Amino acid sequence: MEFLVTLTAHLAEGTSEGRAADVRTLEAARSRELAAQGRLLRLWRMPLRPDEGCTLALFDADDEAHLHRAVAAAPPQIWRFDEVTPLGSHPNDPLGQGMTIRPGKGPEFLITMTMTVPQGTPASNVDEAVAREAGRARDLAAGGHLVRLWTLADGPDGPRTLGLWRARDPGELMAILDSLPLSGWMTIETTPLRPHPHDPVRLS
Repeated sequence: MEFLVTLTAHLAEGTSEGRAADVRTLEAARSRELAAQGRLLRLWRMPLRPDEGCTLALFDADDEAHLHRAVAAAPPQIWRFDEVTPLGSHPNDPLGQGMTIRPGKGPEFLITMTMTVPQGTPASNVDEAVAREAGRARDLAAGGHLVRLWTLADGPDGPRTLGLWRARDPGELMAILDSLPLSGWMTIETTPLRPHPHDPVRLS
């Protein structure tokens, strides 16, 4: 099972720069160890956060308890959990379909989509749009724009998905999302991602 986790490097107030450098070294070593175990899949920096130690991580673990144990095994003062989001499998996930994930061009973005189908929409129309969405997702994955796709727990407004996307800039990203057959029924929340020096993908 996969989890999206917000982690913060925990440094006591007044920590010296030398001690901070030591913690960054320990963090790098623990990241490599978890990646080698297949537990840590990705790392990103969060945008526009005053705490540069704030990191977004994609983990693979049997369950949330195993996830906490894996991170808790880090040396003291490295990471603190801020938020854990369980991720469910999605039928249009490129990796789940056995597709090779292409590198693509440009920065990555996390996109949360909430689908709200207008009342009275015939079920056949919904089924047809969902089928076209699957085909468009395959095309975008083949083009290097859709990297991963997961389901989230349903929100009060309807089913939610989380996608990892790549585009040259926000304008291209919006054009890509507007091309989705379900876009007219979607509310979208975008989180730009910054590269992390210890991201397993960057180091592989």
